[in-house]
Amino acid sequence: MKRNVLNVTLFSLLLILLLCSQCFSTCSFAAKPIKLVVNGKDITSLMGPIVESGRTLVPIRFVSEELGGEVEWNDKDRTVTIQMGNKVVSLKIGSHLVSYEDGDKNYSIIDVPPKIIESRTFVPVRFVANALGVGVQWDESTRTVYVDSNREGNVEPFFDINISTLKSGQTIKGKTELKIELPEGNLPNAKEIKYLLLDPNTAEGFVVARGEDLTSGYTWIPYLEEKGEKVLVAAIYDKNGNFLAGDAISVVLDVVPKVSLTGIEEGETLDNNIIYMGVDTSFVASYVKYEITNLDTGKTNIIGEDIPIDPYGQYKWEPNVRENGNYSFKAIAYDGNNQGYESNEVIAKVEVNPKLTLAGVSEGQVISKPVNLLATRNFDVMETQYILRDPVSGKEEVLAKKPYGGYTWFPEPDISGEKEVLVRVKDTKGVEYESKPIKIKLAGKPIVLLEGVGPNQVLREPTSLKVVSNIKLDSVSYIFINRDTGKIKNIAINKDPLKGYTYTPKKEDEGYWNIQAIGKYGNKEIKSEPVPIRVYLGKIYEAVPIIEKDKFLNLASTLARDSWEKTGMSAALQTAQSILETGWGQSVPVDKYSGKLSYNLFGIKGEGPKGSVIYNTWEVYNGKTYYVDAKFRAYNSVEESWADHKNFLLNSERYKPFKEVMHDSIPGAWALKRTGYATDPEYALKLIRIIKQYDLIKLDKVRI
Repeated sequence: MKRNVLNVTLFSLLLILLLCSQCFSTCSFAAKPIKLVVNGKDITSLMGPIVESGRTLVPIRFVSEELGGEVEWNDKDRTVTIQMGNKVVSLKIGSHLVSYEDGDKNYSIIDVPPKIIESRTFVPVRFVANALGVGVQWDESTRTVYVDSNREGNVEPFFDINISTLKSGQTIKGKTELKIELPEGNLPNAKEIKYLLLDPNTAEGFVVARGEDLTSGYTWIPYLEEKGEKVLVAAIYDKNGNFLAGDAISVVLDVVPKVSLTGIEEGETLDNNIIYMGVDTSFVASYVKYEITNLDTGKTNIIGEDIPIDPYGQYKWEPNVRENGNYSFKAIAYDGNNQGYESNEVIAKVEVNPKLTLAGVSEGQVISKPVNLLATRNFDVMETQYILRDPVSGKEEVLAKKPYGGYTWFPEPDISGEKEVLVRVKDTKGVEYESKPIKIKLAGKPIVLLEGVGPNQVLREPTSLKVVSNIKLDSVSYIFINRDTGKIKNIAINKDPLKGYTYTPKKEDEGYWNIQAIGKYGNKEIKSEPVPIRVYLGKIYEAVPIIEKDKFLNLASTLARDSWEKTGMSAALQTAQSILETGWGQSVPVDKYSGKLSYNLFGIKGEGPKGSVIYNTWEVYNGKTYYVDAKFRAYNSVEESWADHKNFLLNSERYKPFKEVMHDSIPGAWALKRTGYATDPEYALKLIRIIKQYDLIKLDKVRI
């Protein structure tokens, strides 16, 4: 493959030059200045060569013009264009990317980017041979660089790396495999490879794939919005993010939108009770919907109409037996502009068998509180029985009999030991089905449970208390037990157990308590589990802004860009998360009792570098949801919070699927949702909308 039309080599001379130039960096400060001679003319007085990091750099304008070339400087783009005959070379200050044009246009990566020294652009002398096709020679005795247009330059590429899965100029139609050839043992300090898609005019673009295994294959899924000529770069970096080596080729993006439905084959009979389906797309999809049509009835169901579905995960469909029949399946994937593209229609037959299981209890569970028994089934019924069975004698007791629905069961104390529970149903034709029995253990003792409060709840308003029990109570009392002194305070005495009691906090009750219910039956008492609570009527501090709303985007994007350079995590996604989590920086947790600012931008619980703050959160106790106190990490600054959040994501095995795609904001947003970062079903969609609305994608731009 002809990789670079203008790359011609003078290997032996350059090898000498490189060895000598490396020597320059170790020479004493008394070494003689380097002279520069072009076509026999000493132009050192204009500006002589310099040595940096073992590389000899020369002023490209003086060399080019002396060779008869024309040099043009574009101050706005900070680019230098050199033309010699039909050859045109373009380079950008600070960029390793160079373009060469001599009929065809090609790209190359140089080891030292052009830089400005005393208002002049300097480039590696090796670049002169590559770009201008002239001979370069080093004379050690006189410390002189000779550039001679009468001799043909002959230099190999700067790096022995090749993008092996694509050819220069290849058209990209869709999903593409990326891979490099790298000599064994090369680049021992290499840590990561990034594939960059750059605009040839600006040398800026986006990371399209990345990973730590340099020679593995990586999948690039292009955006439909990206079109035309681009430069694909494979760039290798060390652990500190320093560029080590790379390769560049031209590609043309002309993506043809294709969507394939996965998980279901044409003509297949689907007899599993759970049917999984997904999509394979030729482009980055923002979301997906599924169209399921019963061909026997003509009824169509659009899955994802209300809340669109993750295009990178699997959708789970559990059809009812009554839905058996012939079906048409289709997926519709949407791009960043909400344009939908349909997959081919897949025809399959659904033949699921009746399935019945008992939910609400688990194998070996000790039943010491009410449980909600539920028959989970995929067929219609006209009768449901919840059964308690003795596993030894086989004797059965019907706990509840009803047409359908669940049953709340709180075993009475006269039943104890190992038992089995199951559900038995009759379908609409009178056919009987029975679930697999589940072995349980019954406590066999009187139990009273306190409801209305949860552990660590703070009582400020009137609170309704009540009890549930597996025995008939005569009365119930409610008491407070001081957690420091053990002192008991009666709240309500001998109340009707079937009626609730409303406790109204009083100033004298402020403090930390355990609240407990005491039930009476006959001459006996039974106590509930003590529940730790706090009574507090003082000032409560609410979440506060950390910056003016119109300044938050600048703060967040600055932190995101800095983090992006260190971690490779999409800056657009980071910024969108901070906007969503804090309401544009206007709702940052503080300690609700002291007002201590947490600087916690992402709601991470636990202890932080500056301890913690007490803030509100939701917890579940005895099947009920309560607003309780919880510790959230506190930081010394927003910068510290930002960095800790990234460590939280990067160092958890749970978020490994996210780490694989975190360079791309849309797949990254869906991966966060899929790995359980947030319970909001629209979390990923909200992030994607924020990114699009505020054009945050520009924060992910890269250059080399």
